Amino acid sequence: MSERIREKLKILADAAKYDVSCSSSGSNRKNTKDGVGDTGAGICHTYTEDGRCVSLLKILLTNVCIFDCAFCVSRRSNDVQRAAFTVDEVVELTMNFYRRNYIEGLFLSSGIFKNADYTMERMVRIAKKLRLEQRYNGYIHLKTIPGASEELIKEAGLYADRMSINLEMPTETGLKLLAPEKSHEEVKRDLGVVRDNLVKFNSERSIIKSTPKFVPAGQSTQMVIGASDESDKDIMYTARNYYKEFQLKRVYYSGYIPISEDSRMPVIGTQPPLLRENRLYQTDWLMRFYGFEVQEILNDENPNLDIQVDPKLSWALRNPQYFPVDINTADYKMILRIPGIGVKSAKKIVQARQFGRIHEYQLKNLGVAFNRAKYFMRCSDSRFQLNDPEPMYIKKRILEKSQSKYLKNNPDQLSLLF
Repeated sequence: MSERIREKLKILADAAKYDVSCSSSGSNRKNTKDGVGDTGAGICHTYTEDGRCVSLLKILLTNVCIFDCAFCVSRRSNDVQRAAFTVDEVVELTMNFYRRNYIEGLFLSSGIFKNADYTMERMVRIAKKLRLEQRYNGYIHLKTIPGASEELIKEAGLYADRMSINLEMPTETGLKLLAPEKSHEEVKRDLGVVRDNLVKFNSERSIIKSTPKFVPAGQSTQMVIGASDESDKDIMYTARNYYKEFQLKRVYYSGYIPISEDSRMPVIGTQPPLLRENRLYQTDWLMRFYGFEVQEILNDENPNLDIQVDPKLSWALRNPQYFPVDINTADYKMILRIPGIGVKSAKKIVQARQFGRIHEYQLKNLGVAFNRAKYFMRCSDSRFQLNDPEPMYIKKRILEKSQSKYLKNNPDQLSLLF
């Protein structure tokens, strides 16, 4: 690798680290006889659906940008070293890194130079060259450039496994404050193009098997959290709406890292809202996998999440009328709502009931966080209590048990499993 390419890589890989929407889950592109790579192996510095950590070449095509978004390190007014790859340089880097077993896929984003189509056309050429000339069948994630033509977005979808476009701020008001040159309507248009083509190509493939795949891993978006003053309710209602309208695979929440002196945003040195980010991801999980409606967790009475406890526990403490749940008679959906019981554990409980009534010692062997769940459920041998503990007492006891594990020793690392 030449010194010139090495310097570009240093600049453009560092600039790409702020984009977190790089999951590789959901693609099923397979290798061919003369091809290179296989998407099934995944990508790096992210996690697949089965929990594997995999490798990824994550870079910007360029950090030159015509926009001046206040929260972005690549904004045009920022005094940073600029660089840009050529199409052939990205193709060569990807193939060389793959052959050396450094990476298993490519995540390519970019600043916008000249205009949206000029940038998007180069990103499409990179994916096209990798697929057709290099016979590369590994994972490719392309960022959609806001405002790019429908034709370019459609062509990109024929070569990419996943596409995403950043919503940036959770609300239009926040976006206009910090990035007045952008709009959510433009993002919606581009997400709609991908959604409509996904439906079209999948429908055609059911009739004509040779129909090419179009973005087989779907599309995603990302919101910056903490740069503007949206409530958690604002954030999660936006996520809910985009999940439903555009059938997104994921919404990513990126805690804002102060990078400039700007009176509209937190000052440099302010810690990024990592705990809040984690709670938002947990809420997202409850919406997608646990059957919760967003208004159950966040509403006018509770517009922000409790930082001290996970959102499922917070909901349970606010709704004592649903508890305790009889583990031997309750349906699967209600068992899922018990704090300390996850999807896998709930399924195991339902299966185990076929062989007899469940006792406390059996739950401990099924992966249940018993010290949390015990306040909200009843087993065959649970002790009958005349006076059930008050919610605040339960919260205090659970925090006493978990304080040293999550907050005292490592405040930035909270479990997503609840």
